[in-house]
Amino acid sequence: MKWILRFLKTLFIQPFIWYSRLPIKRKILVALISIASFCVLLLLFPLVLFFSVSTGMLGKIPSDKELLDVKNYQASEVYSSDSVLLGRYFVENRSDASYDEVSHYLFDAIIATEDARFYEHTGVDTKSLLRVLVKSIVLRQKTGGGSTITQQLAKNLFGRKHYGFLTIPVNKIREAIIANQLEKLYTKKEILMLYVNTVSFGEDTYGIKTCSQRFFNVTPDKLTAEQAAVLAGTLKSPSLYNPRRNPVKALQRRNLVLAQMEKYEYLPPAVSKKLQATPLTLHYNRFDNSEGP
Repeated sequence: MKWILRFLKTLFIQPFIWYSRLPIKRKILVALISIASFCVLLLLFPLVLFFSVSTGMLGKIPSDKELLDVKNYQASEVYSSDSVLLGRYFVENRSDASYDEVSHYLFDAIIATEDARFYEHTGVDTKSLLRVLVKSIVLRQKTGGGSTITQQLAKNLFGRKHYGFLTIPVNKIREAIIANQLEKLYTKKEILMLYVNTVSFGEDTYGIKTCSQRFFNVTPDKLTAEQAAVLAGTLKSPSLYNPRRNPVKALQRRNLVLAQMEKYEYLPPAVSKKLQATPLTLHYNRFDNSEGP
């Protein structure tokens, strides 16, 4: 115990005593040097962290080949002799859709809500990120995480790892690097399709094809603007905004998405207002299934 006290005295008390005995000019000089040193360390830390992540020192960054070969688990569908779907066998209840098989309303809703500058950035929206930092740190306002659709895709494809107190910054940097790689390898249309085929909409549904069948019993190309807004709204929190389990929350979230679609001119104001006034209506369709490898 005594050695701990001696250590603390040497570390904190003695420097304070030494500083208190200095002439005023020396005190000012020492204070300025200390502040400058702290600022330099503060600037160097993120650079060192970025270098460590980008060089793979804190976990492997996927290669271009791996990014071009991304695959999703898909459900195996079992049909009767008269083409009736009997069930699905899956790890993740998912069936991929192509771009032409998805309603444009869904893309509009997702972009308006998740990443309004999707077509302008190259993976990381610096402008949006700075706005989030200012609002959250300086103004103390609650705001979104500033992650683009491509960054979210990177997280969905490769998950996150634990790095103690550095978990969030390391994973954010890693996702930004992967997002930038994805933008170089894929078109915006391809990134959108990878995203909507990858995300979870809750209730063990992955991808828009399975999700639209589950909640509205339609194929993705038949989704209306209102239905697309409901599904896009669940992405923020699939459990909280589940339209079957939490219809009130889902309705509020749907209307927010519709308002965003109006804001970014994907919907005329009159149409947006009319849709926001409609009740939340589902055509729930739960497939029989069994889990499998």
